Amino acid sequence: MPELPEVETTRRGIAPHVVGRTVTRVIVRQPQLRWPVTAALAQQTTGERIESVDRRGKYILLGTHSGTLILHLGMSGSLRIVPADSTAMKHDHVDIVLNDQHSLRFRDPRRFGALLWTRGNPRHHPLLASLGPEPLDSDFSGAWLHRQSRHRSAPIKSFVMDSRVVAGVGNIYANEALFLAGIHPKRAAGRLSEQRCRKLADSIRWVLSEAIEHGGTTLRDFVNETGSPGYFQQMLHVYGRTGKSCHQCQRGIRLIRLGQRSTFYCPGCQH
Repeated sequence: MPELPEVETTRRGIAPHVVGRTVTRVIVRQPQLRWPVTAALAQQTTGERIESVDRRGKYILLGTHSGTLILHLGMSGSLRIVPADSTAMKHDHVDIVLNDQHSLRFRDPRRFGALLWTRGNPRHHPLLASLGPEPLDSDFSGAWLHRQSRHRSAPIKSFVMDSRVVAGVGNIYANEALFLAGIHPKRAAGRLSEQRCRKLADSIRWVLSEAIEHGGTTLRDFVNETGSPGYFQQMLHVYGRTGKSCHQCQRGIRLIRLGQRSTFYCPGCQH
C-alpha cells in the first residue's frame, strides 16, 4: 500500500503539472472503486481551476475555488501525468483532463482507491476529521505521543499506526521507526517513558523524511507520478528482512504478526 512518503512523493510530483490548470473533462472508465465514483463528479469538476495540491495523512487534496477533490491511492493506486490522447491501459480507471493537453491519470489494479468531491472544508470531511497530527508538523512530538499513550495497553506499533494518534504512519515506516528508536513493537504503549516517546517521535520524523527524499519505497507496484520507482527500499533495516542479519548487531531479523500486519524487529536492538 502506498504510505505517507509515497503519497507525499506523488503530491510533490503532480503539483507543478496541475496547479493553475483547468479541468476540461473527466473520463471515468471504472466507477466501482472503494466508494463508487459518482456520475456527478465530471459535472462538479469540469471547468474548475486547480489552485492547490495538498496532503492530509494519506489523502491528496486537489483544491479549487468551488471545492476539493479528495483522492486516496488505496492498496495499489498511482497518479501519473500523461498526454491526454495516450491509450488507457486495463487498470487506468479515471482521467482528469487538463487544458494543456495532459491528463492526471488514476490507475488502481485492486480498486481500493477513492475519488470524492466536497464543497466544504476537506479537513472536516468524515474521512479526515478524526485524523491526528501530521508526523512532519510541529504539533507532533514525543510529548504528544506520551500524553496520548497513557493507560494504553495496545502494542506500541499498533498505537502509532492508529491514524487518530498520528496521521499516516503505515506498516513499513512503523517497523523502521521502532527499530531506530530501539523499541520492541509489542511493548505496551502506556509503558513508554516520555524520553522514549521523544526518541520514537524523532525516529518517525526521520524515517518519513528520508523516505520522501528517496522517492518512497518500491514494494509490489508503487511508482511515482512519472512511473519511476522509489528507492528507500534499499535503506530498510528490518522490514521484509526476516532471517537476515541486523545491520547493527548481526542477529537475525524476526517476523511476528501484530494486528494482522507483518511486523519485523531485531531481538538484539529492540526491547
